[in-house]
Amino acid sequence: MQTTRCTKIKQLTSAACLIGASLAASGAFAADDASAGAAPAAAAPGYSSNGALHAGDWLVRLRAISIEPAARTTETLSALNVGVNNAIVPELDFTYMIRDYLGVELILATSRHQLTSSLGNLGGVGVLPPTLLLQYHFNHQGRIRPYVGAGINYTLFYNNGLNAGGQSISIDNHSFGPAVQAGVDVQITKRLYVNADIKKIWMKTGASLNGQSLGTLHIDPLVVGVGVGMKF
Repeated sequence: MQTTRCTKIKQLTSAACLIGASLAASGAFAADDASAGAAPAAAAPGYSSNGALHAGDWLVRLRAISIEPAARTTETLSALNVGVNNAIVPELDFTYMIRDYLGVELILATSRHQLTSSLGNLGGVGVLPPTLLLQYHFNHQGRIRPYVGAGINYTLFYNNGLNAGGQSISIDNHSFGPAVQAGVDVQITKRLYVNADIKKIWMKTGASLNGQSLGTLHIDPLVVGVGVGMKF
């Protein structure tokens, strides 16, 4: 499992770096840098003149994320050894800087997960978990900008296709839980940067069959992502 996770992270990181390098090499942002008098690469240790974060900036990121549930169950779901599969999907997020070093990020993504059990595949369910995080950005004037965040997650479970023995399994449609985050932005041009990010999100749903409770499924995924971003 650990080897598989490392392989996924390496694949995602390589993809993000190739995207960022292609955009930078294409010259799509050259005019923007030239008009702003962008600092040369040699000035990276003290880089602050054009790429710094400031209050009022918007950051928009597109990531590829690997969602890796850490499933826990109770009652009948535990007896059936119910688990949740991983998923790789795109993620879009928006950050508004309320201070040079402080931002608020809204994360948007959706995924579909298959549930397995000792009885076989139980079917799939859609998960829509918008997450709002308050972030602290370190080194906001530098080219390499780590950040940490914490906030709240709301999860909507939809398009429920779960069943056992030909009978539909009902689930709770809504969940609230905390979320924490750590990541880093690495600037390529004045406006373009690559990003690596990891989040832990707590979410759960209750399940029932014919009105009888089957227990609670805690999904609590680790979300690992890499991608590219733009500053506006």
